[in-house]
Amino acid sequence: MTELQYGLIGLGVLAVAGVVAYNKWQESRHRKVAESVLKPEHDDVLLKPAAARKAAAPVEREPSRVEPVIAEPRQQEVPPVEPVFEPEAPVEVPESRVEAEPVPEAPAAFVEAEPPMPEEEIQEAPPVPVALPAELLDPRLEYIVAMELVEAVPARQILQSQRDNLQRIGRPVHFVAFNERSREWVRLRSDVDMRVRSLRVGLQLVNRLGPVGDGDVAKFAGAMQALADELMAVADMPSTPLLDQAAEIDRFCAAVDLEIGLNLISRGLPFPGTKIRALAEAAGMVLGLDGLFTRHDDDGRPLFSLQNYESTPFSADSLRTMSTHGLTFLLDVPRVDGGERVFQQMVELARRFGETLQGTLVDDNRQPLGDAQLDHIRREFIGKPQATMQSFGMPAGSPQALRLFS
Repeated sequence: MTELQYGLIGLGVLAVAGVVAYNKWQESRHRKVAESVLKPEHDDVLLKPAAARKAAAPVEREPSRVEPVIAEPRQQEVPPVEPVFEPEAPVEVPESRVEAEPVPEAPAAFVEAEPPMPEEEIQEAPPVPVALPAELLDPRLEYIVAMELVEAVPARQILQSQRDNLQRIGRPVHFVAFNERSREWVRLRSDVDMRVRSLRVGLQLVNRLGPVGDGDVAKFAGAMQALADELMAVADMPSTPLLDQAAEIDRFCAAVDLEIGLNLISRGLPFPGTKIRALAEAAGMVLGLDGLFTRHDDDGRPLFSLQNYESTPFSADSLRTMSTHGLTFLLDVPRVDGGERVFQQMVELARRFGETLQGTLVDDNRQPLGDAQLDHIRREFIGKPQATMQSFGMPAGSPQALRLFS
């Protein structure tokens, strides 16, 4: 063995001997302390009179020494110095210990923080939809399919889903959904950022092209089933005699679907396009892409229109150079609220045009129209049809009428 190994062995022996000696010294020290505490001449504090204990208490009890004795009683090799604490002392150790422990307080604090969670769940739950307004979808006019979605879906996705299939149908299809923020039913548009859980889709049974047919109904039903499968919803398709219902509505429409035209014919020179435009714009009429000047009410709804008596439609460019031998004022009877009043406004405007342009009001047979003829038109071809619509529960100019007569 080398000298290094001998040296290490020696150091190890010395370390062991040092530990043994230290333990012996500690044992001797603790024994002396125990003997001093337990010797017979030591006063038993528990047997002292109360007056003596009260006098000694302020000297021996210190706050800095109370906490170690209570917290670690089992680490003391000597008996706990419990006699130092007096029953009459103002410091109640058990109570102070209970107050210091945070565990019992934590559940109470946690319980107070829990109520917002049910509130959030209630806010996320879909509100119960109100009744679907007939102004948006009317079961007399549309075949309505109802869907309730499990998860909210963007409106754009719904409108794009079956667009190609629905475009093959020869009748309008209307999408209506319940807006959970405003709590109202609204017509769906692709440009609106909205998520939908309650959906209604209506196939319009009649318009000015006539009643719906078997083929269109079958295409619509197939598209709605495909949409429901995609949205993981159940499509509620009511079983109603659709074709009979469509035929009945179509007969009603035929009785009231009238358009009144007043012709203003030149008595000599043709009407210059520039003058026509000036008169129309002064009367609040607006030239549209359809080639007509149209007058609207305060809500933007059309009242009556002005078109060229000849075949050429009006346009901003053509009016600069064109001229015409006649104009026609048009009133769409089922689409205008208060038709008799609006008709009278149209007559007055046509007469002002005639005075300026040197024209005469005539009917389709080019016979002059006097007050008697105009009054007959107002009562028989406007007043009576609109009264019939009112009795049917579909007033002229109402949202249902605008959809039906389109």
